[in-house]
Amino acid sequence: MFKIYRKEIEWGGRKLTLETGHIARQADGAVMATYGDTVVLCTVVGQRAPKPGVDFFPLTVNYQEKAFAAGKIPGGFFKREGRPSEKEVLTSRLIDRPIRPLFAEGYRNETQVVCTTLSHDLENDPDIVAMVGASAALTISGIPFLGPIGAARVGYIDGQYVLNPRQEELKNSSLELVLAGTNEGVLMVESEASELSEEIMLGAVTFGHENFQPVIRAIIELAEQCANEPWPLPEKGPEYEAAKMRLKAVAGDAMRKAYEETGKQARTQKVDEVRAQAVETLVAEGFEAELVSKLTKGLEQDIVRGAILETGKRIDGRDTKTVRQINSEVGVLPRAHGSAVFTRGETQAFVVATLGTGEDEQIIDALEGEYREHFLLHYNFPPYSTGETGRMGSPGRREVGHGKLAWRAVHPLLPKKEDFPYTLRVVSEITESNGSSSMATVCGSSLALMDAGVPLKRPVAGIAMGLIKEKSGFAVLSDILGDEDHLGDMDFKVAGTTEGVTSLQMDIKITSITPEIMKIALAQARDGRLHILGEMAKALSRSREAVSQNAPRITVINIPKDKIREVIGSGGKVIREICEVTGAKIDIEDDGTIKVAAVDASASQAAIDWIRGIVAEPEIGVVYTGKVVKIMEFGAFVNFLGSRDGLVHISELAPHRVKQVSDVVKVGDVVKVKCIGMDDRGKVKLSMKAVDQQTGADLSSEKAAAAN
Repeated sequence: MFKIYRKEIEWGGRKLTLETGHIARQADGAVMATYGDTVVLCTVVGQRAPKPGVDFFPLTVNYQEKAFAAGKIPGGFFKREGRPSEKEVLTSRLIDRPIRPLFAEGYRNETQVVCTTLSHDLENDPDIVAMVGASAALTISGIPFLGPIGAARVGYIDGQYVLNPRQEELKNSSLELVLAGTNEGVLMVESEASELSEEIMLGAVTFGHENFQPVIRAIIELAEQCANEPWPLPEKGPEYEAAKMRLKAVAGDAMRKAYEETGKQARTQKVDEVRAQAVETLVAEGFEAELVSKLTKGLEQDIVRGAILETGKRIDGRDTKTVRQINSEVGVLPRAHGSAVFTRGETQAFVVATLGTGEDEQIIDALEGEYREHFLLHYNFPPYSTGETGRMGSPGRREVGHGKLAWRAVHPLLPKKEDFPYTLRVVSEITESNGSSSMATVCGSSLALMDAGVPLKRPVAGIAMGLIKEKSGFAVLSDILGDEDHLGDMDFKVAGTTEGVTSLQMDIKITSITPEIMKIALAQARDGRLHILGEMAKALSRSREAVSQNAPRITVINIPKDKIREVIGSGGKVIREICEVTGAKIDIEDDGTIKVAAVDASASQAAIDWIRGIVAEPEIGVVYTGKVVKIMEFGAFVNFLGSRDGLVHISELAPHRVKQVSDVVKVGDVVKVKCIGMDDRGKVKLSMKAVDQQTGADLSSEKAAAAN
């Protein structure tokens, strides 16, 4: 019934298995990829005909995790998987980015890649397995995919590169780098690093590329056994060259002149006018509108790229290394804990930092288990930032991806949670965009956090690099514009400090780039980053000495574990009362650590005193102030230390003989008492007669002093 094909290799100390022919046989390509005990089913389906009226490649990549993969039942009311998590969105992007450039030119058929995690051994992250499985499924599908690709994760532990480190090993790694590419070169890089040098980062990329070559060979060998018949490649019709030549004659000079406009809005308007006129003219001559539109983009690409390679001059007038003018501002919002506006040319990020308590931490329910995140960075890209109208809704994949990139860049510079026990939320609103808004977010986030008083180790900045590569040569571009991103060959983003790189992301639109180009790009990015850090320092060079006066002050105290119950009280009654009366927020951890937060210092101190009163142990010989809470025939009970009561025996009420307790005190009286001991049951014995009720002086100690 089944004709199963399987390929197995040893890779990174574990077995990688690629299997097809058993599951999902109606898909064009389906591969079950297994690494350790992590299993991902990867499928691909392509429509047999191009989608009408579409002038782009309609590729969709969906990565999804099933709770049963880790032996769990989903949380929530419905008990089934819902909207994609951030991890699923980011992994979908990881798969999409390296495979998208490898489909044959002109292929416009709707194509869908679906990767489903079926088993997770909690050691090997499914993302690498999904990338490898998707590559294998595409390679055997017959779809015009010019792969395969390989992928790997690289760590850096004790000065050594580690291939596909297990999740436990990553805790000790100063680098987490994911990369993918062909046997020729690297196509995609995503990383977070602890201020590592450019040399170490480049070495990690080279190490990963060399070590996923066996995966590429395994996929090729699997395809040689079972690949479907290749689909016919899209052919350029005879009218293609004629339309191309005619377009160049009709619009070439006008398009070149339009791109001489250095301002984005004016340039966009002129380019749109030339493009519309060219389409109208050629369609009137009998050429298809879709073909003309496609060729127009090619003409723009040739003009922009050619000018850069020939003259070294870019469309906004800069050379290849100059960074646009920068303006940094901090403290721009009166009530925010920290705020900044970072403007670089026509890109602007309005960034706000908010400090919260442990109650504000995000609870994340992942396959690996539930955990809490105390640093949140959210990136928003409203349509007005590019002078356009558009749908406003929940964040898309781009917003999630750019936010995570900025998160990785800033995260290594944050203080440890134990030293700075705040939950941090940074929101970046992109108010203008013309290239690299994610790197503007990194710069703005650094400034906003420092403005809020978060003690960053050092400021962090980011820069986006581009590439123009032709047979005649190449040019690496610093601080790319939006048009240079669209018409160029590389989007290479580097973030870091004066000490090293904290994050690196690279996407290549051609088949590969050489190590030489990467080395030049990293060196040029370092120069640009240091320049940007210098410009940021004009607004704020280091974190403020204290947190904002609008932010809560968090005080950390520790109590014995056996006292936690008393502070919380039955059903949380005690801690609720403390919060309601004082206005402070209180977080209690299992080890007895208590964090008291309040904007008003007096409210925080009141809550701390209350808690200390609850957990304090009475000391013999010490005088306390208390309240009479109950009267009995034999004495009065006085609440004198937190929730603790003690007994003042009738004989200890006054220096003279007392007939009835009510002759001396009544319920509600505030009295001064001295702790004189404990009874056999551990109950506290108190005395009023040993204390001057007016002054609080210890009369027994005064008598002893007088006797001496």
